[in-house]
Amino acid sequence: MKTTVAMVVGQLPVRLTMYPSPFSSISSVAVTKTAMATATATATATAAATLQDIAASHPKGFANVVLKKGKTQLFKEGTPMVFSGAVDRIIGRPPPTTGDAVLVSDATEKPIAWGLYNSASMYAVRLMQLEHEAISDPCCALNMEKLLQSRIAEAVELRKRLGLPSRLTNAYRLVNGEGDRLSGLIVDIFGDLAVVASSAAWVEKYRQEVEAYISSIDGVNHINWRPSLEILKKEGLDVATIKPDIQPSSCPETTQVVENGISYAISLAGQKTGFYADQRESRHFISTISQGQKVADICCYSGGFALNAARGGAIDVTGVDTSLPALELASQNVVLNNLDPETISFLKEDAAQFMKGAIARNESWDIVILDPPKLAPSRKDLRSASGMYRNLNTLAMRLVKRGGLLMTCSCSGAMTQSGTFMRILQGAALTAGKKITIVRQAGAASDHPVDPSYPEGMYLSNILLRVV
Repeated sequence: MKTTVAMVVGQLPVRLTMYPSPFSSISSVAVTKTAMATATATATATAAATLQDIAASHPKGFANVVLKKGKTQLFKEGTPMVFSGAVDRIIGRPPPTTGDAVLVSDATEKPIAWGLYNSASMYAVRLMQLEHEAISDPCCALNMEKLLQSRIAEAVELRKRLGLPSRLTNAYRLVNGEGDRLSGLIVDIFGDLAVVASSAAWVEKYRQEVEAYISSIDGVNHINWRPSLEILKKEGLDVATIKPDIQPSSCPETTQVVENGISYAISLAGQKTGFYADQRESRHFISTISQGQKVADICCYSGGFALNAARGGAIDVTGVDTSLPALELASQNVVLNNLDPETISFLKEDAAQFMKGAIARNESWDIVILDPPKLAPSRKDLRSASGMYRNLNTLAMRLVKRGGLLMTCSCSGAMTQSGTFMRILQGAALTAGKKITIVRQAGAASDHPVDPSYPEGMYLSNILLRVV
């Protein structure tokens, strides 16, 4: 990727170099002793400034969101969102509006951070910098345009360190919300297409800037804007005024990507951003253990695990899903990868019904992958979801040959964070009359970083079990 990003100044994007050339001539950076002394003095003075001082230097000033007594430490330790219930009062006239930068202070009105305000959301403020960060990087303090530019540049650099993109993989997550310290913003890259998933009011407010910075990334030629309307409605926005796609005339409806050397057709009308990059590393793992195996990929979507099994030398692969559009993509992917249609096939059927029928027919597989959709959207759904996960996994375990493997997944953050998924699997094994051992545990791929102060970002559980 190129090392420049676009900085919006008024309506005009200006390209700025992120990293200086290591070959710059010495004479080009030489300065006089007087200039160096002046710069050092200025830097020292700036470093000594507090967040309050930085805020006071702005002519319009900033509202101050004062926390209730005893609530400060949680946010000093990095929790990225201030719930409305933690706010004691707001100082400033006129009061801030949604998307405005505000100070966040302790009960004594001493600023500890700054963030973006929302008058309607349960998240009153999404924190952007703690005070020590603002002091060490004052150019970004209380300046969302510059901070956004900096954070996206950092996200690009992290993916480069992870080897993304590469010749074998051009589908990956570039920005992962809180994990990249841009709460409410998701950006997936699919070849020359960037899909932006917006789930916060501030993202919609800074849409033009997000668009400009992403457009400046090397290789990105199209942007598809996908607002999460139900979430944005809770953010207090009038969703009727939000346009889903910023480039409808030039953005393709479908595209093709490569992941670990396997080609995939992607439909932008599909689920989420169009492709589940979070399972990339687990899909590749399946390719390494499938030689000579009979494999079932249940809830297969566009065939990710099934394709990897076939590429890895599986002798028979069956994919099952209820979505006809997803299965049409899966069939396209078989052709794209020149796989033998006699070896890999897909069925449109409910997962539970398929497994019950297979059990009745005495069918079994060496490897079964079970990756159902999100069954527990929130904590209040955990009780009912637990029963569904248990029933599905009981059936899946009964399909596995003795000594075979079950890769079972949950993409429900509420389930993963509850810590009960393993207990559910143990209960499923008991019901199925099986004994299980854990062979491998994984989460989302490495391009989905997680802020340890925001464990809610850990949503995916992928567990490989030996079943006997």
